[in-house]
Amino acid sequence: MYTRAEENYLKCIFHLEQEHKGAVATNAIAQMMSTKASSATDMIQRLADKELVSYRRYKGTTLTKSGIAVAVAVIRKHRLWEVFLVEKLNFQWDEVHEIAEQLEHIQSEELITRLDKFLDHPDYDPHGDPIPDKDGNIKKTEKKVLSEMSKSQHGILVGVRETSGEFLQYLDKRNIAIGTKIKVLGKEFFDGSMIIQVKREQFFISKKIAENLYIQV
Repeated sequence: MYTRAEENYLKCIFHLEQEHKGAVATNAIAQMMSTKASSATDMIQRLADKELVSYRRYKGTTLTKSGIAVAVAVIRKHRLWEVFLVEKLNFQWDEVHEIAEQLEHIQSEELITRLDKFLDHPDYDPHGDPIPDKDGNIKKTEKKVLSEMSKSQHGILVGVRETSGEFLQYLDKRNIAIGTKIKVLGKEFFDGSMIIQVKREQFFISKKIAENLYIQV
């Protein structure tokens, strides 16, 4: 049994490790957790005492095998609850993240097993993120962020990096959803903005938006 705060830190470190491909700086953890570096350091030490993370001064923090197992279990619950909220309770994809943040800390493994079966073992959540299986395995999807694509390239939206309500509502206004085909018509090298085509519509998007869209080319 771990506290909600401990689980949130482990999940945070897991995501940052995936993004940085290695040890994570304390400042990066503090920024993602919206707290002070000193508070993050205290929690990292607590997690290290429980052998959930490995911390080396000036080198950063990495999850141990036990830490990965806890983090992946929380992520699995979060994403299953998002599927349930969208598919069974008719929430929109921009409404479910905060609710799932609360539900992901439920401890009953039997409940999650039954939830997974009730949902017919989904592979992805409403935002395109893979759902870990009961053994902690996560499917790999070949993808790249839209900002890395060149003129005339096209692909299918398979995920979003940003899951805030404001960002997802913007995508809804542009008729962009998981499975949408996107073609790059032009790219400004000065600021990274793009002209893209979605269905028959063409419009500009900023570099920030392009950096938050995962495309399968």
